[in-house]
Amino acid sequence: MSNPVPAGNPGDREDDQSGRFVMQPNGRPRPLSPHLQVWRFHDTMWGSILNRGAAIAMSGGALFVVAWLAAAAFGPEAYETFSAVMGSPIGLLVWFGLTLASCYHLTAGIRHLVWDAGHGLTPKTSSRLTWASFLSAVFIAFAIWGFLIGSGRVAL
Repeated sequence: MSNPVPAGNPGDREDDQSGRFVMQPNGRPRPLSPHLQVWRFHDTMWGSILNRGAAIAMSGGALFVVAWLAAAAFGPEAYETFSAVMGSPIGLLVWFGLTLASCYHLTAGIRHLVWDAGHGLTPKTSSRLTWASFLSAVFIAFAIWGFLIGSGRVAL
């Protein structure tokens, strides 16, 4: 195996003239990871970032569900107060955001299942799948809220 570090002692960091390698604690040189200056943002990168953001939003949203259950447990007055706050326009916006985050997390998970099966891994297809997960999440979220508003379960 050839030594990727230019001539000299491979354990000597000063011998690396290229700046492309770092020394591991065991003394072996290892290539640096690519940085954002090397990579241009792809649709799949945005999809990954949004999927993580959706998971964080859903974790925060779980607190609202716990508050809803707690309000129900504390009696009619507490439940009425919670319903008034979460039924306000800002509260409905929070619920819609949680619905959108849940829908995107679901569709991104389906996209990952497709990728894990070994399909859709070419750059063009992976970008299309990412956009399909974006758009289908928005469509599903609006369909859910359209049903809720249309059935009278949610009033604006």
